[in-house]
Amino acid sequence: MIPYGGDSTTLILAVLTITAVTWYIYIFFFRTKYQNLPPGPSGLPFFGNLLSLEPELHTYFAGLAHIHGPIFKLWLGSKLGIVVTSPSTAREVLKEHDTVFANRDVPAAGRAATYGGSDIVWSQYGPEWRMLRKICVVKMLSNTTLDSVYELRRGEVQRTVKYIHDRVGSKVNIGEQVFLTVLNVITNMMWGAGVEGDERESLGAEFREAVAEMTVLLGKPNLSDFFPGLARFDLQGVVKEMDALVPRFDRIFEKMIGERTKKEEDGKENESKDFLPFLLNLKEEGDSKTPFTSTHVKALLMDMVVGGSDTSSNTIEFAMAEMMNNPEVLRKVQEELEIVVGKDNLVEESHIHKLPYLHAVMKETLRLHPVLPLMVPHCPTETTKVGGYTIPKGSRVFVNVWAIHRDPSVWENPLEFDPTRFLDGKWDYSGNDFSYFPFGSGRRICAGIAMAERTVLYFTATLVHLFDWAIPQGKQLEVAEKFGIVLKKKTPLLAIPTPRLSNPDLYKEN
Repeated sequence: MIPYGGDSTTLILAVLTITAVTWYIYIFFFRTKYQNLPPGPSGLPFFGNLLSLEPELHTYFAGLAHIHGPIFKLWLGSKLGIVVTSPSTAREVLKEHDTVFANRDVPAAGRAATYGGSDIVWSQYGPEWRMLRKICVVKMLSNTTLDSVYELRRGEVQRTVKYIHDRVGSKVNIGEQVFLTVLNVITNMMWGAGVEGDERESLGAEFREAVAEMTVLLGKPNLSDFFPGLARFDLQGVVKEMDALVPRFDRIFEKMIGERTKKEEDGKENESKDFLPFLLNLKEEGDSKTPFTSTHVKALLMDMVVGGSDTSSNTIEFAMAEMMNNPEVLRKVQEELEIVVGKDNLVEESHIHKLPYLHAVMKETLRLHPVLPLMVPHCPTETTKVGGYTIPKGSRVFVNVWAIHRDPSVWENPLEFDPTRFLDGKWDYSGNDFSYFPFGSGRRICAGIAMAERTVLYFTATLVHLFDWAIPQGKQLEVAEKFGIVLKKKTPLLAIPTPRLSNPDLYKEN
């Protein structure tokens, strides 16, 4: 017979305590030893290491690697997390066992942000993902396609130049203006519309805030991911917050899709070069085996708008801050631009391949401040071995590229901003060298490398060719980082522009 009242409560508590202790002993002693899991810090019953996580996960994980080695484990509730922090272990995950680790452990926030994980970032490895990647790499982001929409990018950069020139002598939020420029480029490429006129400043700040909130939620440790049985309760409100953000973008997507569909129905020809008509036609043509749906259209638009704008603008902001913090580097960039571009000309994308020192600045910026410091987490589809340890199927695997890029055994003076280390042409973005792979590697390498390279180099070159920049009096320049799935500058870069070149026509919008 089960006792009632206080005795019943005592019995339940006793059973729960015994269960928790048994689980703790099994997980942290017998199971770990039996499976030959990597070493790692001890944890608490039920929670594992969740309560000891620090906000700046990339630096926290780097610190744990110094204690536990280049591959270690963390128990995140019922989820096993594996962190790799060396070129050799990264190679095993991303090259030697690439197919096994090609899947994603999709967080609840990722599903909410991308229509159930229907985008190229979070979709599982397979026919659907291959279809989406082919659309992105071959059709939307190839060099040929990017060449065809260069005038869109050029026009947006010139609008930004005029905006900055109108504010000469006043503080300019560089990151915000670059973000809005990139956002306008992407939205013009996607559906032929950007943010102009009086809306520029207010909507730019609003969009950037929304995108920033999204990326914070995507990188935030969430109980729903670590205790799947609790996911429906959304105890931290992460999905609720994401569900409030997504409609801001979804309404725009629906509006643009509706307008383009109506034009098609009315028989009006589309003369613009944007991608939306192509995506809608692809949806109509269909593929019985791997259909491309309206959900895929919106998920890809979300990838482009959120992923493309935030990543490139953050890199440019870091690059500007690092150059301003290293005046000799900035001087060399400007001298190179004067030789290649001239003092009476605007920077064009055709100049980019003739600017090796600027390219080295971009590479060094991505070394110190990689866009995704822990990459997008991988998830093995079968149990395998890495670094001599067992990595069970379904684990969440983090590749700490931020720490690898600062490894003193690989890089001389790793904390120093020194673009000259990239002038010998040894390092590139292919992901084949696991000491430097800012865009990832293997099957899940970033699909937008070509566009990111053009965007960062072209915009950065324009900003430093046309303007000198000074920090407001009494303010201090710093390049501290704020962790998220996308790495950001901790405090906005506010600087005062001064025109460098004497020709006033260079600062006008054509």
